[in-house]
Amino acid sequence: MENKKLSARALALDVLQKCESGGYSNIALDTIIKRNDLTPQDRSLLTALVYGVIERKITLDYYISSLSSISNSKIERETRNILRLGLYQLEFMEKIPAHAAINETVNLANKRSKGFVNAILRSYQREKNKIVFPNESDKIQYLSVTYSVGEVLVGKLLEHYAFEECKKILSAFGEKTPITLRVNNIKATREELFGEFEGAKLTKYSPDGIIVENAAISELDALRDGRVTVQDEASQICVRALGASSGDTVLDVCACPGSKSFGAAMTMNNEGTILAFDIHENKLSLVQKGAERLGISIISTHAHDARKPIEELFGVADKIICDVPCSGFGVIGKKPEIRYKDPTESARLPEIQLDILENVSNYLKVGGTLVYSTCTILPEENENNIKKFLDNHKNFALVPFSVGELEVKEGMITLLPHIHNTDGFFIAKMVRKE
Repeated sequence: MENKKLSARALALDVLQKCESGGYSNIALDTIIKRNDLTPQDRSLLTALVYGVIERKITLDYYISSLSSISNSKIERETRNILRLGLYQLEFMEKIPAHAAINETVNLANKRSKGFVNAILRSYQREKNKIVFPNESDKIQYLSVTYSVGEVLVGKLLEHYAFEECKKILSAFGEKTPITLRVNNIKATREELFGEFEGAKLTKYSPDGIIVENAAISELDALRDGRVTVQDEASQICVRALGASSGDTVLDVCACPGSKSFGAAMTMNNEGTILAFDIHENKLSLVQKGAERLGISIISTHAHDARKPIEELFGVADKIICDVPCSGFGVIGKKPEIRYKDPTESARLPEIQLDILENVSNYLKVGGTLVYSTCTILPEENENNIKKFLDNHKNFALVPFSVGELEVKEGMITLLPHIHNTDGFFIAKMVRKE
């Protein structure tokens, strides 16, 4: 890349090209932001364009194929990304004038493709109301094109959720998500912090959360000084369901990046012991640094595969957080690449998850509590695993729990974005009876 100052659109194209080559959007975007001296406005536009285009890729490609006589597969990758950028601005960014969206986007194209890009964008302006979307009679194609989610994943969701429910779930995943913060009660109260954030709201269920609209994470003083940490309300509910108390011994067996360990330490008033394990040793520094920023001293980190037993820990834990690795299909709204993930790639996960649960259940004391959780909405990773576990462990049982207004009488729940305004998330609370 040249050293001359590039526009936000040019930088967005660069990021999209890297993502098409297998890069992760968050990493590529962060690298570009750090390497370029951007105004807050340009940084905001760059971020909106990158994530917006990735989130709406299938819909945008459907527009392109409807307007072009050339099949998408024969359009050069860079040209296709330029068209996606232009169409995204025209369709989804109302504050950008159409002439600016078209002219600035056409300027990104090379001489050979400028005319083609200009023609497609202007055709869209004239004919967008004539573009016919797939009919609802073809449920998979309709949901895929309307909500920009891969057809294989749509088919998987339709195995477990009714068509109308799928529409609501996928629509909610397309909504802009605000930042949800977990107040660090070691340093401050929610009441004290609430007034610091303009337009803030209190979380509906979690007694610890604040929802902040239109805030830049890097600019939050309360985050820098450790009075809050970023944590979705679903994850906060999970920690509250655990019910950790001062003096407890808590095991977090798949801990990185550490938010549940932090939440448990806060509810324990930083009194007791938390052993945070993770298979990825290089990520444990995130937990250590986070704990230091938050003023938490009771967490110790350890590299370990949660499927392998540590016999000296058998019967030691008062509480266990078993937040297993999962397919991530509950956080589509925050990680746009997951929209296009093939669920067959996650086919072995339920077996791994059950192996973890089976092993770590040995660490729990009689009378202790184990919370199993995932950030997916697929039953095979959630309630199906719990049923298999309980069938083989008659000394464990689900127990009801409540967090704020949320009553979970069955002891397990799948939180859904259109119902609970959280990530898609599963929580099961169990106790060891004997």
